[in-house]
Amino acid sequence: MNLMDVNPEWAWAAYQPSENAPWNVNAVAHLFRRGGFGAPRMQLLESVEHAPAEVVGSLFNAEESEVFQQQMKALLRAAIATGNVRQLAAQWVYRMLHTPTPMKEKMTLFWHGHFATSDEKVADIRLMQTQNDLFRKHALGNFQKLTREISKDPAMLLYLDSATNRKSHPNENYAREIMELFCLGEGMYSEQDVQELARCFTGWEIKRARYRFNRYQHDAGLKTVLGVGGIESGEEAIRVVTEHPAAPRFLARKLFRFFVMDEPEPADELLVPLVRQLKDDQMNVGPTLKRILGSNLFFSSLARARKVRSPTELGVGFLRAFEGTTDFLQLADDMYQLGQGLYQPPSVKGWDGGRTWINSSTLLGRANLIHRMLNGSKTRFGKQTLNAYFEANGVDSVDDIAEFLETSLFAVPIPRPAIERVKALIAASDDGNRLKLAVHAFCTLPEFHVA
Repeated sequence: MNLMDVNPEWAWAAYQPSENAPWNVNAVAHLFRRGGFGAPRMQLLESVEHAPAEVVGSLFNAEESEVFQQQMKALLRAAIATGNVRQLAAQWVYRMLHTPTPMKEKMTLFWHGHFATSDEKVADIRLMQTQNDLFRKHALGNFQKLTREISKDPAMLLYLDSATNRKSHPNENYAREIMELFCLGEGMYSEQDVQELARCFTGWEIKRARYRFNRYQHDAGLKTVLGVGGIESGEEAIRVVTEHPAAPRFLARKLFRFFVMDEPEPADELLVPLVRQLKDDQMNVGPTLKRILGSNLFFSSLARARKVRSPTELGVGFLRAFEGTTDFLQLADDMYQLGQGLYQPPSVKGWDGGRTWINSSTLLGRANLIHRMLNGSKTRFGKQTLNAYFEANGVDSVDDIAEFLETSLFAVPIPRPAIERVKALIAASDDGNRLKLAVHAFCTLPEFHVA
């Protein structure tokens, strides 16, 4: 089946298991990889015993315990006290690994790349964390409300120079990006719209690390944005932008690319049911995302192995599959070296993702990341060594390891010739830890990098 031939109504209808798309452990693993960061083997085996809609629903109904929230607050205080953005990133990696709400955390990562802001310019990790908390608060909520609040977020105000937007010299940076990158896309606005929208945001500034409206620096004249006249305030302008017909189309396309497949680009017709749902739900994202993850298209072969793992998905996903823990500061640094420094997107466009994650340099770096985790003194698997963990799970041979990894980590079967090559590698090696060597060898295969 070709994506261009897919019927949109069938695509986004509730998933019906079939001979070509069975509800099995591989389908569950696919769901947990996309709707979070993966899951250990036991959770996958338990989940497959439940109906697909029930398992999808569990991703959206999960809640954080009071104990977990207090633990994260303590880790945050410690990270912020260092003043080191990489320490802050390590805290977030820990949270992604241990969170009882992986869907919310995955969407927090999505918004971080969508409303991209970097500490390299903001230079204040407290403000960066305040923004991160904002993404988490609205992760599955209303897009218009999130857009309104991120427009007043101090980190964003600094990053796109809105904090110095004055009526005498309107700064157009944020006005341009809110339309092009955040809400509408290219070609949906004019230069005059940028100029008028910039006037709406004049007087928005920061005082004592908080948003403040300075009425003396605000252009109170009426403006016309996207064909709508009589606009005076920034809040009114944001409503006009987020209610534009292009907004739900733009958001649906980004959700499709993040959760379904990197490429090819979907036809507008394929996205119509999602666009309609976003409109019907007043731009509340949760119901549309739940529909995507519970759909026929999502569980079809068209969506399997059609995304390249990001460095975050690579590192956190590996650990979640093995119930592992590691040196999170080292892992956060490795992710930065591979192009995904948390709190440090490369530009206002965020991360391009897809094939851009992969080149000759990053392939070596990804292999080294796995090697460091496997051999790190702080790494544990289910609170024990890898050998003990495998023994507890009945894994003793290369074939056992291949089966274990296929269940938890791989989106496609490991080719038989690759398994035989790993066997030959181990037979020829004098490395005493053959299980660890085998895991690393499998995680250097091209098949490992797709999710």
